Amino acid sequence: MYFTNKEPSKRVSRAFALTVCAGLGYGAVAGPAHAELVLSFYSGANFSPDSDVDFDFNDGAGRQSVNTSWDGEALVMPPYFGVRATWWFDDKPNWGVSIDNAHTKVAADPMPAQFNTLEFTDGINMVTANVQYRFLNDTKFTPYLGVGVGFTTPHVEVVSASGASRTSEYQFGGPAAQALIGVEAEINDRWAVFGELKSGYADISADLNGGGWLKTEVISNQVAFGVSYTVPKR
Repeated sequence: MYFTNKEPSKRVSRAFALTVCAGLGYGAVAGPAHAELVLSFYSGANFSPDSDVDFDFNDGAGRQSVNTSWDGEALVMPPYFGVRATWWFDDKPNWGVSIDNAHTKVAADPMPAQFNTLEFTDGINMVTANVQYRFLNDTKFTPYLGVGVGFTTPHVEVVSASGASRTSEYQFGGPAAQALIGVEAEINDRWAVFGELKSGYADISADLNGGGWLKTEVISNQVAFGVSYTVPKR
């Protein structure tokens, strides 16, 4: 669904964000009292297939659409990375919940003729609340998987070909979802390393300076490697 009047879209987006944030806040407050807290940091690479970009620069040309090829630019500063907090339940240790912030990024390559700049290279920034399951066993290797939903806070960098419309700012982008599968290797009772495959979906609606708008859907496929630390219980 597309909005030429952005106010209905904003109201839906704000309600969605408040709902997700309330759920995340409950997990952050209630989780540690009943669960094992694990903090994780990861990096790696992200890749995105082509997608359509719909836009209106509010310059009289009306709504336009262009199919765009995306470059993940994972090794260009700032790089692709993510942070996650996971609570594994004491009474059901195979199950857990997590808050994940993945700094995924994309830039149009080649650049569509209607743009001088079209990128989210300071991050699509996918924040999700996830449900995770781990396959506990007697080895130091623990496979796991998870799914989650949330929202994006992309840094919108869009300049029209004429240069009349210029936008470079963080915005609330819209809903997001992700699925992940990985394996953790225990180093000791506090530290572990892990590798995982992730696939994220971002539905981005952006306001452009000058009264225009832009909308696209980005699939972010990620290969991540990281380190985890289990916080001692009090």
